[in-house]
Amino acid sequence: MYAALQEAEFAFEKDEVPIGAVVVFENRIIGRGHNQTQMLNDSTAHAEMLAITAASNHLGSKILDKCDIYITVEPCVMCTGAILLSRIKNVYFGTFEPKQGAAGSQYNLLVDNKYNIDIKVYSGIYAEESKNLLQSFFKKKRNFTTDN
Repeated sequence: MYAALQEAEFAFEKDEVPIGAVVVFENRIIGRGHNQTQMLNDSTAHAEMLAITAASNHLGSKILDKCDIYITVEPCVMCTGAILLSRIKNVYFGTFEPKQGAAGSQYNLLVDNKYNIDIKVYSGIYAEESKNLLQSFFKKKRNFTTDN
């Protein structure tokens, strides 16, 4: 999870919403990502999507059923869909996202038993660090807006 937090810090430095993700296979990181929606001008360039794509490329497979994903913030509906489709077995995330979260906040798509996939979800890992990074980012954005 620490590596995901480092990815979130990279996003923060690039003035992107500071969310990071890593995909792990056999105790090795095989996919990394941090939000790049602004830089790539792409609303799908979320940390999870980029990490999943990198992991799929690394393994040469769209199925990641022997992988885990670590994310600093609860995934949104789009990213949760990608996790389901790639069949990742364990999802670990830091802080909840009350407005757009799809793993317990707004929705609980990963554990509502509507799919033939048994995904385990664990939350609260580096939650304070993840939350503080997000709050710092949005506080900086608000101050920048009010100063100009």
